[in-house]
Amino acid sequence: MEPGFRDSVDQMFNRAVGLMDLSPGLEEKIRVCNATYTVRFGVRLRGKIHTFTGYRSVHSEHMEPVKGGIRYSLNVDQDEVEALAALMTYKCALVEAPFGGSKGGLCVDPRDWDEHELEQITRRFAYELIKRDLINPSQNVPAPDMGTGEREMAWIADQYKRMHTTDINGNACVTGKPPHAGGIAGRVEATGRGVQYALRAFFRDDEGVKKAGMSGDLDGKRVIVQGLGNVGYHAAKFLREEDGCLITGIIERDGALFNPEGLDVERVREWIAKHGGISGYSDMHHVEDGATVLEEECDILIPAALEGVINLRNADRIKAPLIIEAANGPVTAGADQMLRERGVVMIPDMYANAGGVTVSYFEWVKNLSHIRFGRMGRRQEEARHQLIVSELERLSRDKELHWELSPDFKQKYLRGADELELVRSGLDDTMRIAYQAMADVWHARDDVEDLRTAAYLVAIDRVAKSYRAKGL
Repeated sequence: MEPGFRDSVDQMFNRAVGLMDLSPGLEEKIRVCNATYTVRFGVRLRGKIHTFTGYRSVHSEHMEPVKGGIRYSLNVDQDEVEALAALMTYKCALVEAPFGGSKGGLCVDPRDWDEHELEQITRRFAYELIKRDLINPSQNVPAPDMGTGEREMAWIADQYKRMHTTDINGNACVTGKPPHAGGIAGRVEATGRGVQYALRAFFRDDEGVKKAGMSGDLDGKRVIVQGLGNVGYHAAKFLREEDGCLITGIIERDGALFNPEGLDVERVREWIAKHGGISGYSDMHHVEDGATVLEEECDILIPAALEGVINLRNADRIKAPLIIEAANGPVTAGADQMLRERGVVMIPDMYANAGGVTVSYFEWVKNLSHIRFGRMGRRQEEARHQLIVSELERLSRDKELHWELSPDFKQKYLRGADELELVRSGLDDTMRIAYQAMADVWHARDDVEDLRTAAYLVAIDRVAKSYRAKGL
């Protein structure tokens, strides 16, 4: 029987701790969810009161604040929120973001409500959480997730500041805000950009690439993306435009597009934005049953939408030698075992989609420091570079060497890094170091057969060390 999402997380946790030397008490402390708050609140809309159910779960407070997104979906329930909170704990530990794990959810379909109605619902949900310190810059910091984005985070931040008028760090109560409301450059693209950096890190690992039965780099690799939301779109766009990948398949709610020659991600995205789906984009490439495109030949499969899309029913038909989990929990525990036995390499969700929380960390630090990255040092960096260029050009003139620095070099070298470049640099560094920590365990230990187990081992060990340092 297929395990649920929470059971899948528990099974993967158990597999890892079975290879560790943890005391039973510490193992149990790390495993369990500390607290889950369930709220049911009413909002008067369209002439009557509607009752909504929301959750905020705190998995681990080995570090504070705790961090994790808020999703809006009719499928949200306590089990899902607690499993996602646990994943957040391990994710933050793996990429060394100094947070515990949390997650929130509201049972609502955002498409059912107008913008002003959704604002009322969001503000009331935020009010219920804020008054219990379940949104607070030093205790619990949410972020966007499925069904939410910059707009909802701006409403939540404003609601917090209305209730805490003297908190100078109020902006840091939530991340993923719009840039003009205390956000940070590069946050919207962060999770998709993290997927790209994760794949680049993997393809630098010759031993890992060999284990996947692959060779070379990303250039020319055929990629199928399931879900062209924020994460899938940015991952596909960057891989196509910057790494030379062919996006051969895009799977959406209303079917899929498949073209072995490659699809134009930007055009598909524009079509979806205009028409609400991919139907009608191109009859030649349209596949009615989108799920079947998961099973097409490709080099890299990127499930970037929902949990459990690769499961016991279709795992034996998946042909991709490399799967990178851009979504949370897209491969069930049962499918994970089947794919591992066939030699498929999976880059696990807790690492692959950690770009979001990494850049959220940068935004939180920016809000606490009250200054944008690059503001102090950018022009000084440009001035130092200009000194070197001017000196080289002077030497060329004085010695009649007739050197000429290429204009492209001068332009790139003279420009100091702005906030976006610094954010991308920090994310790239984070993804490289986290991959190396996993890969070292994966390649060094005979009892660790896959990257997921390696990721759990690294993360659980770091959480355990935090608890021991606290005296637990």
